Amino acid sequence: MKETLLQRWQQVTEQIDKACADSNRDSVTLLAVSKTKPAQMIVELAQAGQVHFGENYLQEAAEKMAEIKELGASSPATQAIVWHYIGHIQRNKTRDIAENFDWVHTIERDIIAKRLNDQRPDDLGKLNVLVQVNIDNEDSKSGCLPSELDKLIATIKGYDKLSLRGLMIIPSKEGTDAFERTKKLFDEIKQAHPELTQWDTLSMGMSGDMEQAIAQGSTMVRVGSAIFGARE
Repeated sequence: MKETLLQRWQQVTEQIDKACADSNRDSVTLLAVSKTKPAQMIVELAQAGQVHFGENYLQEAAEKMAEIKELGASSPATQAIVWHYIGHIQRNKTRDIAENFDWVHTIERDIIAKRLNDQRPDDLGKLNVLVQVNIDNEDSKSGCLPSELDKLIATIKGYDKLSLRGLMIIPSKEGTDAFERTKKLFDEIKQAHPELTQWDTLSMGMSGDMEQAIAQGSTMVRVGSAIFGARE
């Protein structure tokens, strides 16, 4: 019998709970990566209690956000959705991202951070941001290099409409200690910058490696196919 969306979601939440228990962790945030999936699926999960959703493509996300407002106009669950942008950011897309998302995981350059800050509407409060680190120095991956982190952090922390929360990585398939190295970086930055009072988020781990990521200190796992099924 084919598993339903809610059954798959429940299995993932149970896996996360077990990984947390095994690692003596209190909790880890589940980010449901809903790219290419219909708005109705997001509404169904939101009504079941899922809060955080991640999107990679701006136009697709904007269309779904509008549809969800119609589908669940009077639903507290859909109104409580927290939207995360987890795709590559082009300069000409920063205004729409700043106006529509609660979190951005993929800042790798100062120019993008500055534009997001300048274009964030005053009435929305601060935009939560993560720096994407190219932890394995792969040509095919976005992200700043670990050696570039200090300079970028020093700049971002000066932007008054951004709240710098932590780091995000997509490790190489061959990388065996990327999670451990990123946690070390995260802790070093926390120690060096006590003024970053909200430095609390490590976005690492996906459907295939979330247990390993949690064991190494991840606070947020980005899970798509294990919840929504294979992409079309």
